[in-house]
Amino acid sequence: MGRGVWFFLAITGLLIGLAEGDWNILNQRKKHLGGISLKNYCESWRMNVELHNIRGFEVVPQECVEFIGKYMTSTQYRVDSERALEESALYLSSCCTYEGDGRDAWIFDIDDTLLSTVAYFKKHNFGGEKLNLTSLEGWMRKTKAPALEHTLKFYHEIRGRGLKIFLISSRRECLREATVNNLIKVGYHGWTNLILRGLEDEHRQVQSYKAEMRKRLVDEGYRIWGIVGDQWSSLDGLPEAKRTFKLPNSLYYLS
Repeated sequence: MGRGVWFFLAITGLLIGLAEGDWNILNQRKKHLGGISLKNYCESWRMNVELHNIRGFEVVPQECVEFIGKYMTSTQYRVDSERALEESALYLSSCCTYEGDGRDAWIFDIDDTLLSTVAYFKKHNFGGEKLNLTSLEGWMRKTKAPALEHTLKFYHEIRGRGLKIFLISSRRECLREATVNNLIKVGYHGWTNLILRGLEDEHRQVQSYKAEMRKRLVDEGYRIWGIVGDQWSSLDGLPEAKRTFKLPNSLYYLS
């Protein structure tokens, strides 16, 4: 009889241990937040990245990697990006009285604004791995990044209006040849200046570096009517553009 009781207690303890080993945050959230799904949780995470409520993350949460990957390769991502550019075009059509002195300007970021890096991140767990800059730059040197078609169309609309286009990127100066070749290969041309990070800028925060580049343009007499970028660090800081337009990207965060 005693051995039977001890056997029962041992089995019960084992099952409790297994149950505890299966604990995860989503199970707890279901208990306390009305049973939200993984999709709800990850969509909320993605949305709060876009709203700039979530900042400074180094990796996409592991439980959301699959969801983020599906979004970044989905029709919804394309439609969201196209809508942002449609609003940019609408603004451009009615916003501005150009002086005609060659000082009206527009700024673009490059990665995931003009060129897509989704193919690279697809091979690296859609942001679920900590970014390896050496690996990413090796991929960039292959000049295989495709254009974001909606941005390419808007880019040429701006050129057609006679604005000066400045490309301000967090890419390093050592990638200039590869960057130029990739841009031209997929249909971009006619920019006024391509600004990349020199040795003196490599350890600065992206936001500080890009704000200083804008200040130099303003000091030269340029009027910056707009900026398109996928990171808040491309848009924030002084001097500001008249309007900024953010494209969706929750694969990585650049501060």
